[in-house]
Amino acid sequence: MSAATHLPGSCRICRVARLVVLGAAALVFLMPYLWMLSTSLKPQSEVFASSLSLIPDHWSFLVNYGKALSRVPMGRILVNGTVVCVTIVAFQIVFALPAAYALAKLKFRGRELLFGSVILGLLVPIHALSIPLYAAAKALDLINTLAILVIPFVLSVFAIFQFRQAIKSIPDDLIQAARMDGMSELGICWRVVLPNIWPAATSFAVFSVVAHWNDLYWPSVVITKTELATPPLGLLFFRAAEAGDDYGALMAATVIATLPLILLFLFAQKAFIEGVTSSGLKG
Repeated sequence: MSAATHLPGSCRICRVARLVVLGAAALVFLMPYLWMLSTSLKPQSEVFASSLSLIPDHWSFLVNYGKALSRVPMGRILVNGTVVCVTIVAFQIVFALPAAYALAKLKFRGRELLFGSVILGLLVPIHALSIPLYAAAKALDLINTLAILVIPFVLSVFAIFQFRQAIKSIPDDLIQAARMDGMSELGICWRVVLPNIWPAATSFAVFSVVAHWNDLYWPSVVITKTELATPPLGLLFFRAAEAGDDYGALMAATVIATLPLILLFLFAQKAFIEGVTSSGLKG
């Protein structure tokens, strides 16, 4: 009776303690972004002030964000990033889903060896392939085009791996029932498998968009025109245009460039978390 009496109180204490710990951790992770947002609202004289205040004494919202939107074609840069990321994700899913389905549900000789090569592919960074990719792009006259920002990434071994892990959790009876109904393997892949691993596909899409939206290395190699820049490269061009010393305007441009990613995650966070947990390591 005594234990039962104290249980609700102890549960409340544990819940409060957990919320405090999670809130503190969230604040630590959010602090750089909050500081960036605060800097984007400050005049230049307050950016390096000795007082560490998040709230500006004098607001420079219109000045800083006006410079961010006018010194470089920020709207065009955001459109470039959106087109590149959406196109990459679409091609990655189109190519990775049938490959993952074959590795997870079809029986054929060399399947495990092929899956091993997929795992090895995860270890190869884009930097190791940049020279031959650049040479090929130069030969095909693709330098300074959006196509060269997409083509090297249309096949994702990470997508194959993640989808394969998620597909293995689908019951074989469901696949067999679809085959008995006369559905082709590609039909099963798109009409049966994809709806069942939609959270995993959503989580991968978030990973992919964040990775390619934030990618600076490859765009800086193949793009030299401001109007074709993606957001990180656009920020680099903006800093060059501002001589690197107008940090309020630079932080305003950075807030604009990162805002779509925040909105994407807020929109897809439920499916993202479910996808990450459902496509964990399975044998």
